[in-house]
Amino acid sequence: MRFNKLDLNLLVALDALLSENSISRAAEKVHLGQSAMSNALARLREYFDDELLVQVGRKMEPTPRALALKDPVRDVLIRVEAAVLLQPEFDAAQSDREFRLTVSDYTNAVLMPHLLALVHRQSLKVRFQLLPQVTNPQRALENGEVDLMIIPDRFAAKEHPAEQLFEESFCGLVWRESPLAHGELTLERYLNQGHVVMEPPQAKAFETQALAEMGIYRRVEVTTFSFATAPRLVVGTTRIATLHHRLALQAERMLPVVRRELPVRLPPMRQMMQWHKYRTNDPGIAWLRKTLHQAVQAMDQDMHTA
Repeated sequence: MRFNKLDLNLLVALDALLSENSISRAAEKVHLGQSAMSNALARLREYFDDELLVQVGRKMEPTPRALALKDPVRDVLIRVEAAVLLQPEFDAAQSDREFRLTVSDYTNAVLMPHLLALVHRQSLKVRFQLLPQVTNPQRALENGEVDLMIIPDRFAAKEHPAEQLFEESFCGLVWRESPLAHGELTLERYLNQGHVVMEPPQAKAFETQALAEMGIYRRVEVTTFSFATAPRLVVGTTRIATLHHRLALQAERMLPVVRRELPVRLPPMRQMMQWHKYRTNDPGIAWLRKTLHQAVQAMDQDMHTA
């Protein structure tokens, strides 16, 4: 099919080339041979009268024209994909669809087990690919690389619909034998003690940003890449970790640690689920959203009965 003399099949090749900046990786991504992808690039260069990708040292770099084309081409393909894949209804009992979700390790630890258990109890065949929230997870949503993103509201993309799943509060977590396990945890004690802090790559965690906005800066002695490991890193020390309440409760069940009320009141974290605006009418996404709400109910019931 052609539009203004452009073979529209070439848009798929162009999208892969501009996302990978490599002929070989682009060919692999769309299941083409390398020679076929090279031929597609030659035809694209001829149509746009532009090199599109140029060799710079060992890498290929996009030209200004290619950069201008990248987002519009991706947007067109996401629209087409949403229209083609859209089914009039979604039967979870019959579907083996794979849902791709970006989640933090906090969400993986406290919510995802309840989602998977719920699906398992219903003997459903749907599958899940749980992807890490690397730098700029919104880009993966924008590019149609994930179906749904679970993320605090302050980090959610403004251009796409979002729905609140639950609210989360924060508390301190210390080793059971630590002096901080006893007596009032005053602001002075909190600030004078060493802290274990989770630091995501090239970003700040929700609680770190919230404290900074209050003018409070901790004496950080240990940083980790994982919320879930932070509780273990205070054991045997006098350090303190500022954690999500649900994760701290989970840790208290398994480790010699105790929760402490913080001397400052952090704003609650509103955990959202977000999907691409073109997928709003996707019955599969609607089913997933409903099932996630059910998983939240199971999560909180488990927390309150512990």
